[in-house]
Amino acid sequence: MTVIDSRPFLAIGIPFLAALLVSVSHKHPNIREMWSTVASLLLLGTILSMAGGVLNGTSYEYTLLPLTDTIGLSMRVDPAGLIFASLASLLWVPINFYSIGYMRNNHEDMQTGYFAAFALCIGATMGLAMAANLLTFFVFYEILTLSSYPLVLHERDEEALLASRKYLAYTLVSGQLFLAGTVGVYCIAGTIDFRMGGILSLDMAPAWVLQLLFVLLIMAGSVKAAVMPLHGWLPAAMVAPTPVSALLHAVAVVKTGAFAVLRILGFVFGPKLLSQLGMADLLAWAAVITILVSSFIALKQDNLKRRLAFSTIGQLSYIVLGGALLTPLAFKGAYLHLVAHAIMKITLFMCAGCIIVRTHLHDISEMNGIGRRMPITMGCFAIASLRRRLGGLRHPRHGVSDARRPHGIL
Repeated sequence: MTVIDSRPFLAIGIPFLAALLVSVSHKHPNIREMWSTVASLLLLGTILSMAGGVLNGTSYEYTLLPLTDTIGLSMRVDPAGLIFASLASLLWVPINFYSIGYMRNNHEDMQTGYFAAFALCIGATMGLAMAANLLTFFVFYEILTLSSYPLVLHERDEEALLASRKYLAYTLVSGQLFLAGTVGVYCIAGTIDFRMGGILSLDMAPAWVLQLLFVLLIMAGSVKAAVMPLHGWLPAAMVAPTPVSALLHAVAVVKTGAFAVLRILGFVFGPKLLSQLGMADLLAWAAVITILVSSFIALKQDNLKRRLAFSTIGQLSYIVLGGALLTPLAFKGAYLHLVAHAIMKITLFMCAGCIIVRTHLHDISEMNGIGRRMPITMGCFAIASLRRRLGGLRHPRHGVSDARRPHGIL
């Protein structure tokens, strides 16, 4: 059942309004941070108010701006989008309180710009989670890129300038690839609305055209998902303050890339077409290689945040691998790991930030005895580090038709 409802619009509007209120309250830090806190709680409540209906089969829709009879900036809350929206809105609450303490205790400059840009990133993430079509997804994809750029640039030194330029170059190019793929899909299918099982089929265009569109869209998502060799921006972006690193890794940006890959696989191309095209195997290979290589690189990193960054690169590819398997159980496992990794990684970066603020140490080789000095922090760090292999990625032996089974290496 589809219901026209304004709550998807409110979910986007609340963080955007908060960004404005934060900006005009720059002379009053307590009021500025109050706006951010109130907005995070209101957003979480708005998302949770839709959860019951979505779980019972209701789809909430809202059109922001109709462009033509068939294209518009439209929002739709479905189960997949609800998972991502709930995750981002939930994590904004603790990271907001953490940011207040971190930015004040570390005496950071540009705090008003930081909280405003952070709110814009959350609003863009809500737009991505609830986008009903590729065009809406692209618009908020670019808003997220532009609003996260000043966060990476936050320190305003030479290293931050180089890192932010690298980040912008990677993500803006990925956005143009996404736009090109979106135009191609519309020309072939006559629609760009997300539909479970996909909107493309083999009889719509030659196989090589569909394969080219797949490469364009998946490369766009893989940049923000940091699939190798498109990962270079992520370790560089660790020059940003630790709460920004938590945002990049757990709440938005890289999770947006992983979510984009899952949307493209399940709601644009669909498992049946991808099995016919054979393109999912290439994506699976890329994910497997990324998992292995990034894990070995992570072990060699002495800088704590860089080690966590390369860990993220590998963990994201577990999500991509789950989608590339093209089975219902694997997709469920991918969404499960999307949530599990976000909670784990935000905890790890919060702990890293506590270590940096209290000890001013960045390198692991200098942290001997840190567990005795900060037992609670390192206890949380240890719990978050205890990862279990994602059983949902295993190929089920039964219950999947041959048309939906992956072929090739897995």
